Amino acid sequence: MEPYDPFDPLEAPRPEAPHSRNTISTGTQAPVTRHTVSVLVQNQPGVLSRVSGLCSRRGFNIDSLAVGPTQNEDVSRITLTLQGDAAHIEQLVQQLYKLIVVQKVIVLDPRRSVERQLVLCKIRAGAAERDAVMRIVDIFRARIVDVARTTLTIELTGEDDKTQAMLGLLADYDILEIVRTGTVALQRGESTIAGGIWN
Repeated sequence: MEPYDPFDPLEAPRPEAPHSRNTISTGTQAPVTRHTVSVLVQNQPGVLSRVSGLCSRRGFNIDSLAVGPTQNEDVSRITLTLQGDAAHIEQLVQQLYKLIVVQKVIVLDPRRSVERQLVLCKIRAGAAERDAVMRIVDIFRARIVDVARTTLTIELTGEDDKTQAMLGLLADYDILEIVRTGTVALQRGESTIAGGIWN
């Protein structure tokens, strides 16, 4: 049998075996949770589209994606957050390792990692609303980074729960724009994703 090339547009995906479905032995649906996956890849054109395309073919909806160079200029780090059960995430990791450009993949344990994302939010706030908005900003340790006559632009850095909580309170005001980065994450302690590769 010829090897399967997932990037060949003329080749249809092969069907999955029945036992690979997202179920457990009792026949109930396996729990779907949020996962953060870090991927070291070669810094080449088209790598991001390969990784995101693989996730799409495997049926994953990417919640957030962040990519940037590492301390090694030839290597980039992609951080994905997505929903899935443990079995499906393990399948995704195995599929990612089949890409030649992928050097290392880890699924970060939320109890043993640090996650952050950046949110910029512009709201309409006149003189009557500004005191209340500034109290919210102080509570969440955010910052006001731009002030205009009728608007405030707020910067917040934190975990997803924190950013969602602040945006929920700001929803009582007229939110004009929101932009956010994808989640970035590192393991706590001395462990690194590059252990055994560069050091």
